[in-house]
Amino acid sequence: MTGCFLEIDSVASISPSESSSSSSVSDRACVYWGCVLSASETTAVFQAENDLLENQFFIKTICLSEEAGDEMHMVAVCDGVGASKPLPIATLRHCMPMISFPGLELIPPVTFKLCSGKGPVYISAQHITLNPIEMTEGEKDDEDD
Repeated sequence: MTGCFLEIDSVASISPSESSSSSSVSDRACVYWGCVLSASETTAVFQAENDLLENQFFIKTICLSEEAGDEMHMVAVCDGVGASKPLPIATLRHCMPMISFPGLELIPPVTFKLCSGKGPVYISAQHITLNPIEMTEGEKDDEDD
């Protein structure tokens, strides 16, 4: 069993201007996701449940546990669009135990790997699912012009 958790935050209406890539959005579901990487669980995978909807996945923080040894801990990531080789995104040690990402968006599925160190390393992220709505006749005419 992997050390992952989910927490549903909210479902709220948003305007099309608040959506980064969809021009017609009715609502969104926001879920906080997290996992723990350690010597016994060196990988964790986030997989979106519905590929037909627009899925946005944002890494928020990666932090080192206080129980972790005083060694270098490197976390790498591979997403659905990147190459198959994981890309290092964080190197942590007790002198720098946490890193925050203001807007690192990845495309699911996302795989996290603890490349060095024994952890535990905690990763928190946010998954947003955008639900498109049917376009009205006026919006269709505007797009045709």
